[in-house]
Amino acid sequence: MVTQEQQSIIDRAQLQKINGWQHIKVKGTPYECGFQEGYLLADEYKDALRVYKFMTLETFGMTYEWFAEQALKLHRDKIPTRWLEELRGMAEGLTAAGIPTTTDDMIAWNDWMEITGYWWPQNAGKIMSRPLMKTHRKEHCSAIVATGSATVDGKPYLGHESFDEFWSGQYFNICKRVEPDDGYAFIMQASAPCMLSSMTDFYVTAAGLNITETTLAGFDRYDDAGMPEWVRIRDAVQYAATIDEFVERLNKGNNGGYANAWLIADHNTGEIARFEQGLEFTSLERTFDGAYFGCNAVFDPRIRNLECKDNGFNDPRQQTGARRQRWMELIDQYYGKIDLEVVKKMLADTYDVYLGYNCPSSRDICAHYDVDPQYYADDPDAVWNIPFYPAGSCDAKAAGPDDVKHLKMWGRYGRADGVEFVAKDFMDQHPLWKWMDGYLEDRPTQPWTLFD
Repeated sequence: MVTQEQQSIIDRAQLQKINGWQHIKVKGTPYECGFQEGYLLADEYKDALRVYKFMTLETFGMTYEWFAEQALKLHRDKIPTRWLEELRGMAEGLTAAGIPTTTDDMIAWNDWMEITGYWWPQNAGKIMSRPLMKTHRKEHCSAIVATGSATVDGKPYLGHESFDEFWSGQYFNICKRVEPDDGYAFIMQASAPCMLSSMTDFYVTAAGLNITETTLAGFDRYDDAGMPEWVRIRDAVQYAATIDEFVERLNKGNNGGYANAWLIADHNTGEIARFEQGLEFTSLERTFDGAYFGCNAVFDPRIRNLECKDNGFNDPRQQTGARRQRWMELIDQYYGKIDLEVVKKMLADTYDVYLGYNCPSSRDICAHYDVDPQYYADDPDAVWNIPFYPAGSCDAKAAGPDDVKHLKMWGRYGRADGVEFVAKDFMDQHPLWKWMDGYLEDRPTQPWTLFD
């Protein structure tokens, strides 16, 4: 049972369940925001943790608890007090809801993707008898930002969809609005409950910024001494008022964790940017007239050649090269006509440039790995280079000038094109994956939803 003081904190928050989403609104001090989220999303966190623990062992051969220990050794003393307070609030909110949790548990939970995807590939060889054969990173999303003559009204529009393994992507249904006691309010999609930052990375801020990213495929660098990305991006989102401030804050303490190509729209000026952040090298492109896209291909030749393994930049058989070509085609096709509806249409596109016709596959902007026999992929290090892999598009988000002005965003839970995923049907058709029974959930067709 919660105390009277705790109840007064909870009463300042709201939770609405709509079209597959958990739409939560938190406000107050870091501790209060954290407590509200932990308490209201306790059931979702409990189930996500159950699945993550099972899948961590299956995926890496090491337990979730072991990775948690490494995360605390590496990053606990690098987290500023403000964010530790929010994590403490999450832990105490979960505990009050009947799920005993510590601040250290929350650090490990937030650090999971970086510690498994960026630290582990660099350190596995020191622990195992041989190094890992391939990395395990979230090198798979599609995004676009456009402004000026590229759009219907000369104002910025931005859209993004996450690709991931479906066991993880089934938790990408958190839309969180944060009204902090310091800095700018913002709304974001979160990759799971009780995340300090988005990790699927779609933000609209009260400063007038709209921010998203796609990861840099094949990125192969990491600095143990730096600050984790999930801390740096939260700081940049809450405190940056301009593109330059955003880049400066994100670069502070850069450790190469979760290396991305960030797409940014400044609705105060109409300027857009693509910021590619490696470890040693970074690149910032910006314009008031045109479009940038993200497909996990790396445009800066220094980052692409010196900090990445092959990422399929010019290979239409790979998901990066194919989507790079398709984005160029779509931008040419819709140039001058881009608005919210066109952005949504682009995110749902399933034209396979390698085959030359519309065909749901791993190479589409709206990826369908689960139906792709992968006849044409020959790179053993490519992302999910296995036939009928249960992964691909897990959501879609978009925002235009009116949305950013009023701190709103659009979201679609499930695939960007709305095609449902039925876990039992998939496992019956592909029995090799039946070991995921009880951990892989359905994602039915859902409509686009406005969060305001």
